[in-house]
This record gives sequence, C-alpha cells and structure tokens, in this order.
Amino acid sequence: MKFDKVCVVGLGYIGLPTAAVISASGVNVVGLDVDERVIRTINSGQIHIVEPGLEDVIKRVVNRGTLRATLTVEPADVFVIAVPTPFEGSNHTPDLKYIRMVADNISKVLTSGNLVILESTSPVGTTEKLRGWLSNNRPDLNFVSDEASETDVFIAYCPERVLPGNVIQELYENDRVIGGLCEKSSELAIKFYHIFVSGECYKTDANTAEMAKLVENSYRDVNIAFANELAAISSDSDINVWELIRLANRHPRVNILSPGAGVGGHCIAVDPWFIVNQNPEKAKLIKQARLINDSKPQTIIGDVQDYCQRNERHDKKLKIGLFGLSYKPDIDDMRESPSVIIAKSLAGIFSGQVYIVEPNIQKGHSVLTPEMQLVSQEEALLVCDLVVFLVPHRQFKDSPMLIPGRTDVFDYCGLLEDQS
Repeated sequence: MKFDKVCVVGLGYIGLPTAAVISASGVNVVGLDVDERVIRTINSGQIHIVEPGLEDVIKRVVNRGTLRATLTVEPADVFVIAVPTPFEGSNHTPDLKYIRMVADNISKVLTSGNLVILESTSPVGTTEKLRGWLSNNRPDLNFVSDEASETDVFIAYCPERVLPGNVIQELYENDRVIGGLCEKSSELAIKFYHIFVSGECYKTDANTAEMAKLVENSYRDVNIAFANELAAISSDSDINVWELIRLANRHPRVNILSPGAGVGGHCIAVDPWFIVNQNPEKAKLIKQARLINDSKPQTIIGDVQDYCQRNERHDKKLKIGLFGLSYKPDIDDMRESPSVIIAKSLAGIFSGQVYIVEPNIQKGHSVLTPEMQLVSQEEALLVCDLVVFLVPHRQFKDSPMLIPGRTDVFDYCGLLEDQS
C-alpha cells in the first residue's frame, strides 16, 4: 500500500503538529477542520496555538506545498482522526459525537485500500464503534475481516502520547502503541508510522491500545493526587511539602510528582473518567484520585477567601493577583485548566479585584471574563495585596519576583521553591 496522500482530521493541539511532521517527511497532507479561521491561518503558514517549533515547520511545509488545510473532505490513502472526546454529565459519560461526525464525513470519500487510524483518546471499544459507523454508511465496502483479501478498508487505533511544549520532538521520537482490528490493519498502520516515527511501534489489539492510553494518564493522575493529598496533610502539620517530596524522592524507588492547583488538560483530567465510567465498581482508586484532584481548586478558592476576610478593611478592597491560567507551564492551552476554574470563581466573588498574569494570551481572550483584568507581571506585583502562583511559567522563573519577605504570597506550584 502506498501512502501518497494523508488526511488529518482535526487541526488542534495534536492534529496540527501531526500533520506538520507527516508532511515534513515528504508526504502530501491535507488537514481537515470545521473552523474557517483555523484553515485560513494554516494556509497562510501560521499557527493558531502555542507550541514551540511548530510555526517554523508549518511555514516550511505550507510553502513547499506538502501541507494545506480545507473545510471539505477529500479522498486520501490514510485518514488520521485527531478530534476531542469529552465527557458529559455528573456521571462523566464519554461523548463520542465528534468521532461519529468524522465517520459520517470521511465515509463519503472512502475507497478500497484505505487505512483509517483513530488517535483520539477514547473509551475501550471505540475503534469497534468507528468500524460500525463507517460500515453502516458504506455497505458497499468491507471494513476489516479476518481474511485480508476480503478487506477493503483497514482500521487501527494509535493513541497520541506527547507532552505539550515538546510535541514536535516527541512525535518523532516517542514509541507508539498500535492496535488494528485485524493483523493487516496493524501491519499497515505500523508501516505508516515508520514514515516519521523513529521510536518503536508496538503491535497489539485495538482494545488494549485504547486502554493503554487511559492507563498511562490514570497512573499520572493517581500520583498527582497522592502529591496533592500530601500537600493538604503537610499544611496541617506546618511541613514544607516541597522539601518533604524532595527528601522522600531521595529514596531510589520513590518518585512522587509535584502537587499543584489541580489537574488540567484534555488528557489527565478526562481520560481516567473513561475507565471509571466503564468500570464503576472496580475503578475505586482511579475515581478517588480524580475526586482529590478535582477538589483542589475549591481548596485554593477557600484559602484566598479566608485570607481576604482576615485582612480586608472596610475602606479598602484587596487586589488579588493570579499568576498563570493555562493547565501547564509555557503553553496557551486552557482546556480543563484548574487555574481557570479558580480565576472565574474568584472573579465572581471579588468582582474587579482579580488581576490575571498569563503571558501566553492577550487581552480579549475568550477565557477572560469582564470581571478579570489581564496585566503584566510587574504591574500585578506592584498593585496586588495578595499574590497567588498557580502555574510555574518560564517567564515567572526567569525574572525577579520582588517579593522577599512578603507574607502575602500563596505558592501552589512550587515556583518559589525553584528560586530558593
């Protein structure tokens, strides 16, 4: 099978870098998205997200003609699906509507010999559902059978596993787990990824590949929950949790992660719920970790409220400076960010008193409410009565904090520990 043309569906934080590295490897790529602004931006050689090194690659491949973006689905040899899979409701039920929409769209142009790869993080069994949706739309085609000679369209699952802020390098170097719905599907998917992946490609079945992605993020979520629980216990005992973890990690078989304002992003804050939803009676530890991490923003909101009640005078309303809104350092991704939850809640309680310092966004960003004021780091340190560090952005680390001796500072991300 030749991979002369690849269609990447969904040009967000994963889809766009994926399209970039595939096209940089010499393959013609068409990126499909529903947002006209995104299409215009990419076709002009620019990017609509913050990711180090990405814009240089996009500019190069667009100018070379190996990458273009479109609103309309086109025939291709390979279709890579990279759309969101959110959850809905208090039971955190996985919402597969975007994958279903992609299936309805690409099924119009599928032909015999095509390979369809799902990269979206998904509950176990989603790849099988994708096959069913495609098959119902195209009864004239055979979607995966035990006999390769009878198969028209091959389907596999290969989860992304990259770190925002280092996506380009990790797309090239990280190992991949590939689960086809038949042996030939797995082999074709491995052959495709070897075009641009220098890491190993490990073959398994689709269900195992889907679960592997969920397990990876659940493992990290549980570890972070342990760190956040340690932070709460240490606070009650007047112990510096950062020093505690640093010392405990001197043990050769201990590796505790860092506490923080909670857990955000479209992976770690979401994926564990897929396991809990499908295994409510058995996924007890995973569920408890999610509850611990989801409760951290409310703890911080309570801390700020308590401070303001103790220190506010009738003739002066305290100004609160919140440093960092994104869900992790040095990116502009606000998805599921606990800092956004904290900021919006405090802005509602202390209207006009909340100052936001977020170097990765500009005024007018959709995450900002009218009650928030986006200011520079220098202005916030000068005018705010309470400084709250939520995200350890590089810009915060690289410039003087001007706060030695100040007691009106809450550090929930270990920023000051890094400077000590």
